[in-house]
Amino acid sequence: MKITAIKPFPAWVGHRNQLIVKIETDEGIYGWGESGLSGREKAVVGAIEHFREFLIGRDPMRIGAIWQELYRSQYFEGGRVLLAAQSAIDIALHDIKGKALGVPVYELLGGKHRDVIPTFPSTGSLDGPETIERAKALIAHGWNVVRFFPGAWDDGQGIFEPRESIGKTAKCLIKAREELGDEVVIGIDYHHRLSVAEAASFCQKMPSGTLDFLEEPIRDETPEAYEALRRMTDVPFAIGEEFASKWQFLPYIERDIHQFNRLDLCNVGGFTEAMKVAGWSEAHYVDMMPHNPLGPICTAATIHFSAAVANFSWLETRVAAGDLYGTDPGYGLFTRQPMLEGVTYRVPETPGLGVELDEDKLTHDSFRFWEAPHLRRRDGSVTNW
Repeated sequence: MKITAIKPFPAWVGHRNQLIVKIETDEGIYGWGESGLSGREKAVVGAIEHFREFLIGRDPMRIGAIWQELYRSQYFEGGRVLLAAQSAIDIALHDIKGKALGVPVYELLGGKHRDVIPTFPSTGSLDGPETIERAKALIAHGWNVVRFFPGAWDDGQGIFEPRESIGKTAKCLIKAREELGDEVVIGIDYHHRLSVAEAASFCQKMPSGTLDFLEEPIRDETPEAYEALRRMTDVPFAIGEEFASKWQFLPYIERDIHQFNRLDLCNVGGFTEAMKVAGWSEAHYVDMMPHNPLGPICTAATIHFSAAVANFSWLETRVAAGDLYGTDPGYGLFTRQPMLEGVTYRVPETPGLGVELDEDKLTHDSFRFWEAPHLRRRDGSVTNW
C-alpha cells in the first residue's frame, strides 16, 4: 500500500474553521485527520503541503517511522505549526491502518481499558446565580464533573482585567460548592490569563477544597513559574492543552508540577506522541484529561486514545446542539460521528476512527478568516486571550 494523496481542507464549521486532512492510498483505503491550531489554519496547510512532497509513495503502515521523519528531517524541528500538521497526518494514518487491518484504532494502541468514556461539560462564565443553575441542570442530566469559566471573562468591548475577575469568580465558586455539594467535581479554566501573583491571590480567596482542578491559570512558557505557583496553593493543576510534543510535557511531569494533562491529540503529535506522554504520565500518577474543543474527528480520535490508556479521568465535551462539532443534523458535513449517550461516549467497534464525511460538501465549504479576540486592559495594554 502506498500514499497517493494528502488533501488539507480548511472548512468553516459552526463558528470557526476546522482543518481536516484526508490521506488516500493506492488500495482505495483512506484516512481522516484533524489539526488543532485554531485561527492559524493557513500556516498548518502550508506545513502539510511541504510534508506531502516527500510522503507521496510512502507506506502508510509505517506510522512510527513517518512520525520520526516528519519531526527530524529538518533543521528547525518541532513547534506548534509543524506539530499541528504532523498530528493531523498521524491521526489519518492510524485511521488507514485500522481500516486496513479491520480493527478500531484503539486496538493499535494496546486495546481498550474501558467500554465508555466519561466526559465533562462547561457551564459558561461565572456571572451569578444563573451559572450555578446551569451547573445544576448538567448535574441533573447525569454529569458529576462541571467546569466553569471566570466571571468578567470578556465585557464585550475586548477588555479583561484579571483583578476584577478573580474576586468575583472566587465568590461565585464558593457559592457553587455550597449549592452543588462535595460529591461534584468542580473545575475552572482561566485560559492562562493570570500572572503568578494573580493566580495565587485567586486561590487564596477560597477555602481549601473549593476547587478540584484549576485549568491553565498562567502561561506555560516557564515551568519555574508554575513551580512558584504550586508552592502558594494546594489546588490541583490541569495544564498542557497547548503543548506540542512530549518535550514540552517533560518538565511538568518530571517535576510533579501538575495533576491532570490537558493533552490535545490534534496538537501534540497525534496518537504516536500522545501514547508516549500517557505512559510517562502514568509513572508519575498524572491523569489524562484531554482537551477536545474541535470537531468530530478530534473527538473520535480522542475517544480511541482515552479507551486505550490506563490513567484517564474525563474527556472534555460540548453539549449544545449545532455547536462547533456540527451536531446540528441540518448541517450534513459528517455522515458518521461520535454522539453522546447520556454523559458518555461509547467506544466504537468499527474499523479505524469510525468517522465519515460528505467530501463533496467539504470540498465546497469556504474557509473564512477567523481571529481570536485581542483583549486589552483598561490602560490600553494587551493581555492574554
